[in-house]
Amino acid sequence: MSATKTKADAKGFLASGLGIALFSSAVFGTSGSFAKSMLETGWSPGSAVAVRLTGAALILAIPAVVLLKGRWHQLKDNWLTILLFGLIGVAGCQLFYFNAVERLSVGVALLLEYLAPVLIVLWLWIASRRRPRALTAAGALLSLGGLVLVLDLTGAVKVDFIGVLWGLAAAVCLVIYFFITAKENDTLPPLVLASGGLIVGALVMWLVGAVGLLPMTFSTADTKLGPWTTPWWVSAAGLIILATVLAYVSGIMAARSLGSKVASFVSLTEVLFAVVWAWLLLGELPGPIQLMGGALIVGGVVLVRVDELRGDRRAARSEAEAAAARVLDHANDVEPVPSGPVAKAPRG
Repeated sequence: MSATKTKADAKGFLASGLGIALFSSAVFGTSGSFAKSMLETGWSPGSAVAVRLTGAALILAIPAVVLLKGRWHQLKDNWLTILLFGLIGVAGCQLFYFNAVERLSVGVALLLEYLAPVLIVLWLWIASRRRPRALTAAGALLSLGGLVLVLDLTGAVKVDFIGVLWGLAAAVCLVIYFFITAKENDTLPPLVLASGGLIVGALVMWLVGAVGLLPMTFSTADTKLGPWTTPWWVSAAGLIILATVLAYVSGIMAARSLGSKVASFVSLTEVLFAVVWAWLLLGELPGPIQLMGGALIVGGVVLVRVDELRGDRRAARSEAEAAAARVLDHANDVEPVPSGPVAKAPRG
């Protein structure tokens, strides 16, 4: 295979949206490792999230202002989308998830949150009154089975009903996040949506902390990442730049390219990436069961993507056949003969 063909295949993979979606999952997956390294030195979950969102919002605000120069009406036209994205897709997801973690193990809370793809399939089924195709249903089951294996829930698990409700609330927020980011909107660039949403999310987190719903404690102690002992700001920078700025912008781009359903299933690979990053940065080596679960997740994503592409081809073929039928229906039509007296040709 030539180098030119390899480059072309790589560009095609990225252009399809799958490459961007996997990159987004990979950088999103670093958040757990960076956050854990901070939490172990005395940071509270609320303060880590608030700093994460605030730092990312400040970074993205500069290019967002540049993009909005002369087009500030975009904020006015899309204020509700930005508000919902920040309030539900950013702050709500993380706030509900941390409340679930307080009552459940991290694995169970994460599994509940990532029921979002299944909820999307169910919602689309109810809204359209059309059952999901066989491959989509198989992909959903395969991915969820893979999640169970990756999270390795075979140990003793504490189950709390209120915690389960918090986890399901986080899943609903994640569903809304995917629907908002997948919405076609040529007047609102992904970077502007991410910046606006992060600003809203940061304000919400500081407000929640200020009223005492979440403890806000900070620490300047060194953090541990892999074999290195680093200043606290290294982990904070990774959490802000990699796990938030790059993750949210690429995630919105991927959702708009793939659609909410496929993007949500690809996002399941975030759990697998999180396990790999935890192995590299925290020394938590994944076991054979987790690796098998990762393979099932990838398999489920592939099934859903294949089903989506097949559905697009069927829709395009049906539309082409309908257009051809319309042409054939009118193929023998004749122009109507004009009524009234026939004009005589002038004499030469």
